[in-house]
Amino acid sequence: QVQLVESGGGLVQAGGSLRLSCAASGGIFSSYGMGWFRQAPGKEREFVAGISSWSGARVYYGDSVQGRFTISRDNFKRTVYLQMDSLKPEDTAVYSCAAGGERYISDSANYNYWGQGTQVTVSS
Repeated sequence: QVQLVESGGGLVQAGGSLRLSCAASGGIFSSYGMGWFRQAPGKEREFVAGISSWSGARVYYGDSVQGRFTISRDNFKRTVYLQMDSLKPEDTAVYSCAAGGERYISDSANYNYWGQGTQVTVSS
C-alpha cells in the first residue's frame, strides 16, 4: 500500500511559477511509474506529466504543458516533483499525483494509488 501526499499548491499570478511535491510512504517507491494529473471544475481529469520508474529516464507531458512544466523524482526522498513555470489562468485546477505502472503512463487507469490533491490557482 502506498500513501501519497501532495504539497506546494497555492495562488500565483499568471507568468509565475510553483513547484509541487508528492511524498510517498509505503511500497517500493522507486519501482513505480509516477504521474501528475489535474482536474478543473466541470472538466475531465487531464494528464499533466509522467515519469518512469527507477532512474526516471523517460518523461512525458500533456500537450498543454509541454515546455512549461518539468517532472522529476528523488527516490532517496521518495518524492516526485512538478515544476510549473509560465503559469496561465487555464492551469488552475486541483493537481493530484499517482503511482502505478508505466506502460500507459498518460492513462489514469494505469495508476493504483492517488493522493488527495493540491489546489493551484493562477490569477490573470
